[in-house]
Amino acid sequence: MTSQPVSIDHFIHGRVTPGTSGRAQNVTNPSTGVVTGEVALASAQEVDEAVKSAAAAFPAWSNLPPLRRARVMFKFLELLNQHRDELARMITAEHGKVFTDAQGEVTRGIEIVEFACGIPQLLKGDYTEQVSTNIDNWTMRQPLGVVAGVTPFNFPVMVPMWMFPVAIACGNTFVLKPSPIDPSPSLFMAELLKQAGLPDGVFNVVQGDKVAVDALLDHPDVMAVSFVGSTPIANHIYETGARHGKRIQALGGAKNHMVVMPDADIDQVVDALMGAAFGSAGERCMAISVAVLVGDVADKLMPKLVERTETLKVLDGMNLAAEMGPIVSEAARQRITGYIEQGVAEGARLLVDGRGFDGKQAGSNCDHGFWLGGTVFDHVTPEMKIYKEEIFGPVLACVRVKDFAEAVELINAHEFGNGTACYTRDGHIAREFARRIQVGMVGINVPIPVPMAWHGFGGWKRSLFGDTHAYGEEGVRFYTKQKSIMQRWPNSIAKGAEFVMPTSQ
Repeated sequence: MTSQPVSIDHFIHGRVTPGTSGRAQNVTNPSTGVVTGEVALASAQEVDEAVKSAAAAFPAWSNLPPLRRARVMFKFLELLNQHRDELARMITAEHGKVFTDAQGEVTRGIEIVEFACGIPQLLKGDYTEQVSTNIDNWTMRQPLGVVAGVTPFNFPVMVPMWMFPVAIACGNTFVLKPSPIDPSPSLFMAELLKQAGLPDGVFNVVQGDKVAVDALLDHPDVMAVSFVGSTPIANHIYETGARHGKRIQALGGAKNHMVVMPDADIDQVVDALMGAAFGSAGERCMAISVAVLVGDVADKLMPKLVERTETLKVLDGMNLAAEMGPIVSEAARQRITGYIEQGVAEGARLLVDGRGFDGKQAGSNCDHGFWLGGTVFDHVTPEMKIYKEEIFGPVLACVRVKDFAEAVELINAHEFGNGTACYTRDGHIAREFARRIQVGMVGINVPIPVPMAWHGFGGWKRSLFGDTHAYGEEGVRFYTKQKSIMQRWPNSIAKGAEFVMPTSQ
């Protein structure tokens, strides 16, 4: 017997608020293809209600001492640790990634909350006594006001937590617009924040689509918008938000390369490529989608890579033996399949074809899910569409180059510069790669170099629109504005007007 789909609504001013727009979208379990929920899609009016709630809460919340805001974050951290597996199960049910991967996502989000708990230290300003005779100068960082986050389907817990813990700890109030594909975790996090003692209106959730995003970009009371998603949308958000005078941080697409040098440990490389290319079905902005094989390393690597890909354990996400789950939606599966067909038509050599995989192989009740196996192409060239464009699926393209210099030139010529890796035992090669590569996040024998909570996440080129990276100290700077104060007292002020430019005296 099929259960009735649940209603997934907004969270405004401290309570779940049913949608009133009359628009909704199905939420589906990718493993089974069963509709499990119906998410409301906000109108511009509903977005306005959330922003007004956040604006009303801002004066009192921003006026609290940072230590008191940190105490709310500490309580939220405690609740997250208590409910981490519950959040992970929600991710698996709506996104499809395997449960152990979902647990890792929640943990990486929790690390940002741990960082935000240190906000009293992070908001400390600088002070200089006697910058000029009898004058002192200091700086402080103050919150912006109402800020918003627009987040993607592939990390429904971690990416929102790249944003709102730091923003709220800094004294802002927040409106989250999560993906309608997997919206339930956002409501659960809102409830945990309320249990932690966060005042009503400080954190709000509006479910929705482009209508909600445009309403946030247009709203005069939204001071900043942070976004993670595809490059075309990131570019639109950056240009639209900047035109409306907002501070924008928009993280876009990627085409991440792993350079494999001839001296690399082949077994380690195969393990790294399997996890980085096929983990979370390749639906990560940090996934390795291109292996750059230097010299004769391909002769040693490809047989092992093909064998391992053919035995990849593609199963229902709640099966603890699973290495990869389903694709997030049927539309995404069709798009990825189209890229595989394009690669074949362009002349790339298809060594492992994931199109033959179906849900019957994945587990019971998976017949109608959105399934693909791992796919490997060899002899891919830079002119091919499967090399140039982000596929966002379990497809690995292998490119052969003659030497290290050609590998660096290949990567630097690509329009994206999100993440990259190099596998080598040569310290000189490692140093040169880190220095010369034009990419924002670099791994040396680390396949997915996602920075820790206190370092900040972000790419280069068309992978980032805006001036700051997400979370870390750059996140604090993004969600605050600096104020500089110079002070002296009347008994130290000389008589008479001064008409020259002030200088240190």
